[in-house]
Amino acid sequence: MILLIILGVVAGLCVPLQTSINTKLGSYTKSPILSSFYSFLIGTIVLIIVNLIMNPQKLSPSFMMNQDFSYVWFTGGLLGVVFLTGNLLLLPRIGAALTVVMTVSGQIIMGIFIDQFGLFNADIHPINLERIAGVIIMLLGILLMNYKKSSDRIITTKSQHTNYWMVLGIFTGCLPPIQTAINSALRYEVQSFYFSALISFAIGTIALFILSLLLVRRIRFSFHHPDQGTIKPLYFIGGVLGVVFVTTNILLMPELGAALTLMVVIFGQMLMGLLIDHLGLFNTPKFKITARRLIGATLVFIGIVILKLF
Repeated sequence: MILLIILGVVAGLCVPLQTSINTKLGSYTKSPILSSFYSFLIGTIVLIIVNLIMNPQKLSPSFMMNQDFSYVWFTGGLLGVVFLTGNLLLLPRIGAALTVVMTVSGQIIMGIFIDQFGLFNADIHPINLERIAGVIIMLLGILLMNYKKSSDRIITTKSQHTNYWMVLGIFTGCLPPIQTAINSALRYEVQSFYFSALISFAIGTIALFILSLLLVRRIRFSFHHPDQGTIKPLYFIGGVLGVVFVTTNILLMPELGAALTLMVVIFGQMLMGLLIDHLGLFNTPKFKITARRLIGATLVFIGIVILKLF
């Protein structure tokens, strides 16, 4: 159980890091949609290799011909497209930490609905006072971690449309719990979490390829930026981080349940969001880690423990 929880935290660490790396890739593609396409494409290639090693029989035409292609084959990948592209739009406008807090809030809201009503064939975990207390403690911790006084702010980016971006963050945050539940259902249809992750990424890649041709009208990009120089190989690993996130969620949800999987992943997102802000990684706005933010991280952890116990 402890190892699974640690694995969930590691998966959460990947999300802000992936967003930051893909944002840098976007400097060269000049389009968040095109950046998302290459991220999904790389993730798909990685998963094809993994499945060739782990599940070669799943890639055979005979296996595919015997499948019932229900909505779970397609929806998870499309939701992943919206979530990733939304994050790429948010991060340069409201910063890493605020992007995390808005998307995390959406994840908590949707996670509660999934648990309460057993949506997408998930196990039902009715809301009770203890679970409400755990969520409130987590939200308080998140606010403490991301509230910034003017003295904390080293680099600032302001936008008159910040509130609209925050609403977009909540909306996109609602998508990962749905995606995880749907991909977990797909796992049982194809009897492999590696193959279900591949399907999710492949559908996302196809959707982004079509969007790139329709909206961006190209899939080529420049490997050289006038200000940032030649593109670094590091900027292409976002897809690999996405593979870790999606595959780990599919693996953990049946073992830990929807709520606990969600919370440990959120905790990982919080930690990486703090680190990115503290160091100003990838030229993001820099915000120092303070005692208040560390207390917030502790409250998030306490909220996870409460949700686990009740």
